[in-house]
Amino acid sequence: MKIGRIIAATALAVSLAMPMAEAKTLRWASVGDALTLDPHSQNEGPTSAMAQHIYDPLIQRDPSLKKLPNLALSWKPLEGDAWEFKLRPGVKFSDGTDFTSADVVFSLQRAMAPTSDFKTYLASVKEVKATDPLTVIIYTNGPNPILPDQLTNIFMMSKAWSEKHNVVKPTSYKDKEETFAVRNAMGTGPFMVKQRDPDVKTVLVKNPNFWGAKDFPNYPEEVVYTPIKEPATRVAALISGQIDFLLDAPLQDIGRIKATAGLKTLETAQVRTIFFGLDMGSPELKYSDVKGKNPFADPRVREAMLKAIDVNAIKSKVMRGFSAPAGIITPSAVHGWTKELDTRPAYDLAGAKKLMADAGYAQGFKVTLDCPNDRYNNDEAICQATVGMLAQIGITVDLQARSKTLHFPKLQKKDSSFYLLGWGVPTLDSHYVFSFMYQTNDGKQNGGWNYTGLSDKALDALVDAMSKETNLAKRDKMIADAWKLAKASNAYLPLHHQVIVWSMSDKVTTPIFATDAPNFKYAVMK
Repeated sequence: MKIGRIIAATALAVSLAMPMAEAKTLRWASVGDALTLDPHSQNEGPTSAMAQHIYDPLIQRDPSLKKLPNLALSWKPLEGDAWEFKLRPGVKFSDGTDFTSADVVFSLQRAMAPTSDFKTYLASVKEVKATDPLTVIIYTNGPNPILPDQLTNIFMMSKAWSEKHNVVKPTSYKDKEETFAVRNAMGTGPFMVKQRDPDVKTVLVKNPNFWGAKDFPNYPEEVVYTPIKEPATRVAALISGQIDFLLDAPLQDIGRIKATAGLKTLETAQVRTIFFGLDMGSPELKYSDVKGKNPFADPRVREAMLKAIDVNAIKSKVMRGFSAPAGIITPSAVHGWTKELDTRPAYDLAGAKKLMADAGYAQGFKVTLDCPNDRYNNDEAICQATVGMLAQIGITVDLQARSKTLHFPKLQKKDSSFYLLGWGVPTLDSHYVFSFMYQTNDGKQNGGWNYTGLSDKALDALVDAMSKETNLAKRDKMIADAWKLAKASNAYLPLHHQVIVWSMSDKVTTPIFATDAPNFKYAVMK
């Protein structure tokens, strides 16, 4: 372990000490690396952000998050519960081979496989057919009005490349499976992989066959990514000019960066909410001193915890103002959000203590909290603050903070009683939140990230119905009803919607994305 850390530290020092790169190289950093290069393995923000530089979806989102054609030039619904997609002609993969409808059929089927973390996106898909080299028809189980939104984060792979390298199925990340697609990639996107050393360094170079070269003629020749876990080291690298772009500067250093000549920042509300998840469904918590029953199964305990967490204190002291307290686990940019829903009970320590006593836990109990320390803004600090707050109502929390590379597999194995999580919404529709986070986890397509044990038949029925309803007024009513049920469950304890700040050299021009996913085909280097 020590030798590994020494090697990693040495590699980082050598990387940052290298001479200043040419102007067409963009060097950037953030706290944590992509989990894998397999584009269908992990539905995690930084992983998809890396993938979008190499692979393309059928439909993309621009910096304003508006849908635009990508590998599909057009799309339209057909009678018989289907959508037709006309593909962009003349597109080639970076190895020079043609991109065709066969690759779309293969990629969507791959993304629907059991080991794919994206299968919930495509839960409505019944069949995918190629009717000619540039036409694909996707048949769904009933009408699906939001299928184009669901396809913006599904990346297209080469069928031939995948078969050649034995990666027809997505990598099982939670089982630590190692395949060729984990460290290698080949797509139609703006960049190709030149070097991939996970958690050390990734080098992307321009794809000479990129179909969008005329639309993006000035994007960098090379992108060099270096994950830097230590906050002070990340800031020092930016200020000293060793990197050009920093995704996640420590919030306490934003003022210093703004005051530094030659640097600038961009800021926006992110389409992501941070919250705690509670295992309310198990007969007994795996990581607690309460035996024979589950304190989180009692709604009074969950409500007490919600009231005992002072989100305004977290906003001011931990987040330095870069957050917006949340009442539900989705932000205002998502269809179905309302201001009324996004309100939360006032901080009420006395009321929380009474609820605990009424539930039979006047003396409290012990529980373990699992928290990432390299994924969200000040994630470990949020958990540390919460430990003190819950102690005031008798809940003694054993905080276990670890890298996201260990945190997410632990959740996916359902090996947590109490955990911190953040959830972004790439489709910008509430159905995405419900289908991943609230529907009953059937171990297949539904409720893929619902590790709370919540199983509500009425809520499940609403989620299924809204995925097929084409009458917008009726659909909006379903979404509103579903949010009422979801919020009332308190299966999750909302904390805040993130505000993101990107820091960079003056020589970098790039738009900020509310998804917190930089897309460097839009970047220009002076």
